[in-house]
Amino acid sequence: MPGKSLKLYIISGERSGDMHASNLVLALKTKEPRIEVRGMGGKFSKEAGVELAVDYAEVALMGFLEVVLGFRKVLKYLNLVKKDILEYRPDGIVLVDYGGFNMKIAKFAKEHGIPVHYYIPPKVWAWNQKRAFKLKKFTDHVYSILPFEPAFFKSYEMDVNYVGNPLFDEIKKFTPHDFFFQKNEISYQPIIALLPGSRTQEVTAMLDKMISLSSSFPQAQFVIAAVDSLDESVYAPAIRAGLKLVYNQTYDLLSHAVAAVVTSGTATLETALFRVPQIVVYETSPVTYFFAKRLVKIDFISLVNLIAEKEVVKELIQDEFSIENLKKELNLILSNPVYKGHMLQGYDLIKERLGETSASENTADLILNTLH
Repeated sequence: MPGKSLKLYIISGERSGDMHASNLVLALKTKEPRIEVRGMGGKFSKEAGVELAVDYAEVALMGFLEVVLGFRKVLKYLNLVKKDILEYRPDGIVLVDYGGFNMKIAKFAKEHGIPVHYYIPPKVWAWNQKRAFKLKKFTDHVYSILPFEPAFFKSYEMDVNYVGNPLFDEIKKFTPHDFFFQKNEISYQPIIALLPGSRTQEVTAMLDKMISLSSSFPQAQFVIAAVDSLDESVYAPAIRAGLKLVYNQTYDLLSHAVAAVVTSGTATLETALFRVPQIVVYETSPVTYFFAKRLVKIDFISLVNLIAEKEVVKELIQDEFSIENLKKELNLILSNPVYKGHMLQGYDLIKERLGETSASENTADLILNTLH
């Protein structure tokens, strides 16, 4: 296509997806300088050169009740994005994670003859596996970041590319801050990192019990990985309790932590790749949990255990997420070298299974090959 620019439309809907989308866009622009990218995302995508039609922060919802109550808002932005796609007329659409929203966009794009590339597909193996048929119907190319996914999709006669895990791309870019302690006015006591999540609802649900844990371990300091995309009031209980917050410095925090309490999600895998022993926690509304329990078909909730296909880290979910259980598990990590060693061996297995190839580079190559 000499002289002709390539136009992509990319959509991500939360912080980790935005981060992975931005790395993919940077790889695409490096390999193909003529490429233009527009879409929905956050600050990472914007910094990578995406012209944002919608900031995902305006749309973000989680949980069954929240999605039901916020349906009209989601529908509004869904229609806005559809209209924008038709006006932009891209050569292809790249969907990044964010299954509920992006599957609707995939169907829409297919109806309008726009090629659909799905990077980090919905976890259809976890619940409602028949969604795999829709994924097959509405996408042209799927790029997986979990090593066990291609075999699952093969059973639905789908050829899915395993491209590696994009967290390696992000971690490779990271350089530890030489004066992390001084910059954040943190003492040199051992650090227990608290990673409550990146969305308002999950931080609100997780934080109180995480904070309560701190009084039982006076020999350590508890530091919260905060994000500036949330209102400061979300962290008010931690500030009142005298805990330190570090904003947008999760990797620096993990590189100095001796243990971590982590809300289930991408952060569990990041914590494992930094070799920090962790406890995985999660709690949601009783109604959301009631439905999830009946839909989900997996033995574990954390990416760490799912990739290892065994329990490497302890998961405290819903009723098991209690102060007593948190204390017990953290004591084991801090005082039992055998327990900690078993976890670190599990981390080595995960790293081996993931491989260390660049997911962003591999995916960019595959997308550009189809566009050309």
